[in-house]
Formats: sequence, C-alpha cells, structure tokens
Amino acid sequence: MDHYILGLSCYYHDSAAAILRNGEIVAAAQEERFSRKKHDSSFPKNAVSYCLKSQSITLSDVKEVVYYEKPLLTFERLLETYLGSAPRGGRSFVAAMQVWLKEKLFLKNKLKNHLREVQEELCTKPFELPTLLFSEHHLSHAAAAFYPSPFEESAILCMDGVGEWATTSTWIGKGNRINPLWEISFPHSLGLLYSAFTYYCGFKVNSGEYKLMGLAPYGEPKYADKIKDYLIDIKDDGTFNLDISYFKYHRGFRMTGRKFHKLFGRPPRKGETELSQFDMDMAASIQVVTEEVVLKLARSLREETGIKNLCLAGGVALNCVANGVLLREDIFDNIWIQPASGDAGSSLGGALIGWHKYHQKERNINPIDSMKGTYLGPEFSNSEIIGYLNKIKAPFQTQKNSELFDTLAEELEKGHVVGWFNGPMEFGPRSLGARSIIGDPRNQKMQSIMNLKIKYRESFRPFAPSVLEEEVSNQFEMNSKSPYMLLVAPVKKELCKQMTKEENKLFGIEKLNIPRSSLPAITHVDYSARVQTVSNITNPRYHKLISAFRQKTGCPTIVNTSFNVRGEPIVCTPQDAYRCFMRTEMDVLVLENQILFKSEQPKVEKDETWMQEFELD
Repeated sequence: MDHYILGLSCYYHDSAAAILRNGEIVAAAQEERFSRKKHDSSFPKNAVSYCLKSQSITLSDVKEVVYYEKPLLTFERLLETYLGSAPRGGRSFVAAMQVWLKEKLFLKNKLKNHLREVQEELCTKPFELPTLLFSEHHLSHAAAAFYPSPFEESAILCMDGVGEWATTSTWIGKGNRINPLWEISFPHSLGLLYSAFTYYCGFKVNSGEYKLMGLAPYGEPKYADKIKDYLIDIKDDGTFNLDISYFKYHRGFRMTGRKFHKLFGRPPRKGETELSQFDMDMAASIQVVTEEVVLKLARSLREETGIKNLCLAGGVALNCVANGVLLREDIFDNIWIQPASGDAGSSLGGALIGWHKYHQKERNINPIDSMKGTYLGPEFSNSEIIGYLNKIKAPFQTQKNSELFDTLAEELEKGHVVGWFNGPMEFGPRSLGARSIIGDPRNQKMQSIMNLKIKYRESFRPFAPSVLEEEVSNQFEMNSKSPYMLLVAPVKKELCKQMTKEENKLFGIEKLNIPRSSLPAITHVDYSARVQTVSNITNPRYHKLISAFRQKTGCPTIVNTSFNVRGEPIVCTPQDAYRCFMRTEMDVLVLENQILFKSEQPKVEKDETWMQEFELD
C-alpha cells in the first residue's frame, strides 16, 4: 500500500501544498495559482485538493500531514520581542495579538477543520484525519534544499527573513540525516535587511525584493560603506549583527524608522512614483553588502565542514545575482539551490522531514535532482483544451509537434510575442517553459514591448533567457547547468557590444535603451543575464521549440518571462491563459498543440465583466 505524506505551508505568505508517494515528490503547487490572489497566505485548500486528485486519492489515504513550522515558537518570539521594546510598538502588538488569539494559537484545530472541509468535498464517507506533525521553519528549508539535491553529503545554508527564531542557519546533510551546526537569530536578519531597503525604495516587502535586485545594476554602490558602518557589523566569518535602532520591523508596521531615514537623508519613496538615481544607488549598495555576507558565510562554512557541496534555501537564495557571484568564486565544487526556496517550498521540506526524519526512510538520490524540473503542478490534455476552446467559440488550429514548432519559430522571428502553455505547471516563483511568455532575444524592442504591452510593469525590469543546455557556454560565461533560473552570468564577450564614449556618460535608467549585445532583450545593463538552461530530459517540448528556433535563426536562446500580467499570479489553467492572452497585446497563444492567433480572435469590450464569457461553468 502506498505511503502518502502531505506537506503544508500557510498563514504567512505564499501558501502551498506538496505530496510524497513512498518518498517520491509527485505533486506540489502554490495556492495563489488557483485562487488568483498573488502571494495568497490562506489555507491552501485548492492546492491540497490538486495534490490529492493528482494521485486519485483522498485524505483517508494520507498517513501524515506535516506543517512547515512550529507556531508556538513564533508566538514566543513575538512576545519576547514586543516586551523587549515596550512601550513602543503598542499598536502593532495589539494587532498581532488579535490575530494570534483568534486564529494562530489554535492552529492545530484550524488545520484539522480545513482538512475536514477538503475531505468532505472529495468524499462523503466517514474518515479519520491523518497524523498531524509540525516541523521547524529552517529545518523545513534545509530539508527542501538537501533531500531533493543530487548530493549524498552537503553543507546547507538557509537565509531568509525569520523563521521561529532563526534568520540564518547552517546544517550538514548526509544520507537521510540533517544535523544543525549554528544559526543567527532574530532580529539580526540578512533577509529583513534586504526587505528594509525594498521598503525604503518604494517596493512591497515579500514580493518586491527581485525588483530591487533588478534595479541594482543601474546604480553605483555609493552607500555600501555607510550600510556597513551604521546598519550591519559583518564579521570575518560572515556572521553579523544589525543595529536595530535604525529599524521598525521588530516592533511596528513599517520596516525602517526615522533614524534610518535621517541616515540616508530622505523618507521612503512612495510606491509608483518616479525612481531616482538615489534609489538605484541604494539598490546597488544593499546588493553588494548582501553578496559580501553570502560569500563570507559560504567560505567559513566550507572551511568548517570541509564538504565540497552546498545546498541553498530560504528567501535570500532567490537572489540569483548573489548566487551567480557565489558560483564564480568556486568556494564549493557544486551548488544546488531549491527552486522553490521561499516559504512555498517549505511545504515540500515539511513532507520530506516526515519521510526521512519521522520515518527514518533512506534517500533515493537522483543524479540530476528529485524536483522533476519543478513541473509538479496541474496539466491539461489536448481534449480538455479543445473542449474549452470550442465552448467559448475561440478560433484555433491543432498542429502536430513538428509543424507547431516550425510555426512558432517563424512567429518568433517576426518579432511576435507568444504565450506558451505546456505540460505540468511549475512549482516555485519562476516560469520555466510550462507557463511562459516567449520572444526573440535578438529583437532590440522586445524588452520594452514585453514590459509595457504584455506585462504592464516597470520598464527597467530585465527578462531572462532560456538557452539549450548544450549551448549555454556558447552564449554565457558559465559552464554549469542552471535549470531553475537561479544563477546570473555574464553574456559571452563575443556577443557583447561596447558602449561609445557618449553612451558611457549616461546614468541610471538612461542606459536602458542602449543595446549591450546581439541578444539585447535578455542582456541587462551590466552585461548579465538570469540564465535558464533547458534540458531535453526534463522539458523535451520546450527544448524542441528552442531547437526549431535555432534551426531557423542560428540562435539557441529565447526570451522567457512568466505567463501573467503585473499583480497577478502565473496562469494555471487554459482559462487563465486565454484571459491573459486577450487582456494583453500578445500575438499568439499555444495551449499544448492548439495555436491561437490574436488577429483571429473575437473583438470584445474590456469592461469589468468582459472576461466572464470566457469562463467555464
């Protein structure tokens, strides 16, 4: 009889569920993809239902449900922190306590009630709830990083905002065991320091950090020394202390305080207002400081353990620029980064703790990794898609793979933007060729077209390349695989274009429209790119599509960005994809083997209810 373990992460941000069958990762998804509420933090009811339905089971077949952290330890931290800063932070304390006293202190019962609701929708027969277990926040991160990795033994580095108490933790993984080394505790947090600058530069905390990272190359790290002189004391081994008097995240609703604002000479930027050179320099400065801490921590961890492999997880592990620097420094022989490094991935870590720690089960190590390319979400058959398109009377063609890929290569060469809906949805924050918007990287206008007409987002935001795995070293200064778009690397020097004297005099956002290489749509202002290598093993259809584009153009790379518009989650269903296609200026939509051209679609009035006719009952 199969042994199923369900992992849950919820009630902070990016709720998710993941399920193991006899220790194998078989399904995982974030709740936001179903609810269409970005960073949804509620109980992942839809994600749980998907995981169960994907295996044709109900909760009666699940042996254990593992929650990703221990809420009472988090409650202990909140109480101690607020008491330590009293009477300051009173309003924030009252607001937090109301939530805890109503809901989170009784989380075990709340989880059980939600699980009962899921089961009642799936099956009306009487049943007993599975055993409910609780992991620890950073242990879940460490488990999600190590257990799916291709390593028998590895050092593990977890960095995020905060778990129960830990903000940075180190571990050693060997076989099926994970043992702790040391940790840095709240309020001293590299993740919260980065989030403080995210807030200060006018972006949303827990979602805008990647914007700050993308903004950094437009600036100069003019304030890095000031950050290190006043805000963070970095030791030689990478451990650090923050001067908490500059911050408010430990006792208020905001991240930074008056002392912080006085230090840098202005209040936080208001969201959606114009970005200044000051914001760009601030972004560059905190990025440099972050990289310094990460490198020092990695060096000390290598010296302490002598282990040649490193696994990374936690929100800071999504800083692909720092990851790229770490890779190029050759501190470790091999690095593996959990693609769902944030709290969503902790649902998977919790389930893996249940299998390997609670049940003491051995690992089956996959030499690639055990994440299956992160293609762990819902998928839809051609017959399901055809049925939907016929119902909404959308004109489409069905093409065989070979014909479809040749057609798309031609469309991409014309400068058209394509919505690509292919196979199981990705688990984690990146689109990796299952729910992607793609284009020609050689087209100088492609970045602005995608940003302004498709994504409706800030013009400075860079786009990532998807490159055939076997061609990566011909396009970028890297020899390693990067299947999860978590490493930044320089574009190959032979492809780069040097700036003129006049162009070199430009500052900040003025640099945006200067082509830096023969692949201008994916080359950032510092000649870098966030690389995804595409394998014929994990995503053969996406590999064949890019191969067809190479056959036609000689270019083994395409632009890849997430299939969504600003403020919405990545699409999950054909309905989501068609809605996004019709709301934007995308030219072509591909739903498995169905191809739709915008020019052939019915014209509609875009009022608040205009998409309802495209929904299924």
